[in-house]
Amino acid sequence: MEMVDFGRLLTAMITPFDDEGEVDYVQARKLASALVASGTDGLVIGGTTGESPSMSDAEKIRLFAEVKEAVGHTAAVIAGTTDNNHRKSIELSREAENVGVDGLLLTVPAYSKPPQEGLYSHFKAIAESTKLPGLLYNVPSRTSLNMTAETTLNLAKVDNIIGVKEASSNLVQITQIIDGAPSDFKVWSGNDDETFPIMCVGGYGLVSVASNIIGNQIKLMMGMVLEGEIESAAKEHRRLLPIFKALFWVTNPIPIKYAVNRSGFNAGSPRLPMCLPDESFRKKFDAVMDSYNIDLLVG
Repeated sequence: MEMVDFGRLLTAMITPFDDEGEVDYVQARKLASALVASGTDGLVIGGTTGESPSMSDAEKIRLFAEVKEAVGHTAAVIAGTTDNNHRKSIELSREAENVGVDGLLLTVPAYSKPPQEGLYSHFKAIAESTKLPGLLYNVPSRTSLNMTAETTLNLAKVDNIIGVKEASSNLVQITQIIDGAPSDFKVWSGNDDETFPIMCVGGYGLVSVASNIIGNQIKLMMGMVLEGEIESAAKEHRRLLPIFKALFWVTNPIPIKYAVNRSGFNAGSPRLPMCLPDESFRKKFDAVMDSYNIDLLVG
């Protein structure tokens, strides 16, 4: 089955809201285009960074459609369509396919804590319900559940499951997946601060939070790894590490949304139960942010 190439640098895009707290689709289109201009190959829409738990299905579907229309063929759009409601996940995935997205983000469900067999059957059925390529997402810090290397490798045999966003922070597990997967199954780092080691053991790329503001710099570091310039890549990784860490001082996406707004792009406030960062955070974060050039083009 011929699948679209998502690219190596995928940005988990924030969702702009207006002053009334409604999705600002005009700003979302502008942001998507600006991210592509600053190094992004693909956009993950409606993920954690996009505040998907706070959004209705109708808002998500419209956002998928608007962003895809804005970026056209210049970037892949991967839609976050799954949660712990299996039937709703299939329904939303089909709706996303109908509005033209390029792929689906298949996130390990939170709260339910299904066994590995349940994870396998859940994702296999969702993938088989559409023709779109699916990107698995393992993020135990959010879900309280780790999808094992064995389960991931079994899912890699499903025709249109083409990769995994691995945020387990378990480098042994991630290396086992890279080593055991078919050649056309790719592993993206799910954490900015782990991209360098994951790519050094054969990982394909990154689904990034930080690339909302420093995409070109991240892409440069990734390129160094691919060119075998490991010492230079390591130096660049160390340079970027403070901003990677600062973006997770409090729960994502609070810091990155603050950073995008501070860059001059109006993305609004988070929706409750997320909230604006306090003065203590802002003071410390501003000092870190000011030590970097911002790649996001505002205008």
